[in-house]
Amino acid sequence: MYRLFIIIFISVFIQNCSLNKVIKRHGVQNLQKKSEKIILYKTNKNDVFEILGPPSTYSLGDIDTLIYIERATSSSKLSKLGGKKLLINNILVIELNERGIALKKDFFDKEDMKRIDFTKKTTQKDYSNKDFVYDFLSNIRKKINDPLGKKRSLKKSNAD
Repeated sequence: MYRLFIIIFISVFIQNCSLNKVIKRHGVQNLQKKSEKIILYKTNKNDVFEILGPPSTYSLGDIDTLIYIERATSSSKLSKLGGKKLLINNILVIELNERGIALKKDFFDKEDMKRIDFTKKTTQKDYSNKDFVYDFLSNIRKKINDPLGKKRSLKKSNAD
């Protein structure tokens, strides 16, 4: 009976294990193939939405810019403690004119991302006693010490 229980337990455990990698996808799949269907100075905004769907994000500015993202990750080896491995990281940037016609498209893949130089500069914040956080916390402290405002009214009446 004990051996039968162990055999059932092991068989259920093994059936739940998968030898295939689980790939988690985010964004538009097959972005590179779909981007080839966009023809500059001919494809309009409606065609882009039909081919690629709604964009992942828009850019701010005068020119209407649509940004599409494709990302695929997979769990790495057991030796890396289940960390994620980046398989695909593609970005498509499409600039449209005021009439909605595609003027420019840029496609960036994982290798292009490695070549982009990001700035090393950081912004330093100098906190003083008169910033918003200090004022907010001092007001909270006053309300905790005098919730009904009686001490403030006594000070005003004594000053008169």
